Amino acid sequence: MKERKISQANFRDTGYSYTLSLIAGKYKPIVLYCLMEYEPVRFNEMRRYLGSVSDKTLSQTLKELERDGLIQREMYPEIPPKVEYTLTARGHSLVRVLDQLCTWGEENRQT
Repeated sequence: MKERKISQANFRDTGYSYTLSLIAGKYKPIVLYCLMEYEPVRFNEMRRYLGSVSDKTLSQTLKELERDGLIQREMYPEIPPKVEYTLTARGHSLVRVLDQLCTWGEENRQT
């Protein structure tokens, strides 16, 4: 086995770093989990699900996830406006990873 040296390594060059750059944050993993379980989800439903998140913070989180291609926003031309969020194909590709986090949590939860 080839010896790896940390002095020659750069965390930013890893796949792990890239994945974290997309899903890290206080609400991003929860939004992704919510959509994984309940999509499509409207903004107010998401806010209630998350609890104490502000509209501004949730809006920013959703915009970042949309910008990174993990979720899509569908706006319907109705009064009042109806907006739903769903996972994109790229977002669905994270489901296996999120499922593993859920499994680990269930197996290691302190009761």
